[in-house]
Amino acid sequence: MAMDHQNQNPHQPHHHSGGYGSGGGGGDSRQGDDRGGFRGRGRGKKKTFHRRKICRFCAEHITHVDYKDVQTLRQFITERGKINPRRINGNCAKHQRLITKSIIRARYMALLPYTAMVSSSASHHG
Repeated sequence: MAMDHQNQNPHQPHHHSGGYGSGGGGGDSRQGDDRGGFRGRGRGKKKTFHRRKICRFCAEHITHVDYKDVQTLRQFITERGKINPRRINGNCAKHQRLITKSIIRARYMALLPYTAMVSSSASHHG
């Protein structure tokens, strides 16, 4: 039993398989990182550049988001009535929290809908 550890390559660490998938290794089987850069599996080696969205409230130096300004708040919700995430809006975290709080207040005051008006085309007749 002691012979197992002596016969190993000293430059290669010993990994125990914890039951997560097959094979040992430290996850080095991937060619590239999945978190950015190229999309796909090696086809069309074209880099797509995405412009970083800037927060419009930071750009215009707006410190307060008013819940009564329904026209502005409607730009940050979907047509179904959901609040758009930061990555879609391009807001900073601080202003996204203010927008979310203002949308919730406007919903409570019945200035904005909680959900969209669903037209039931398949309604029950009879």
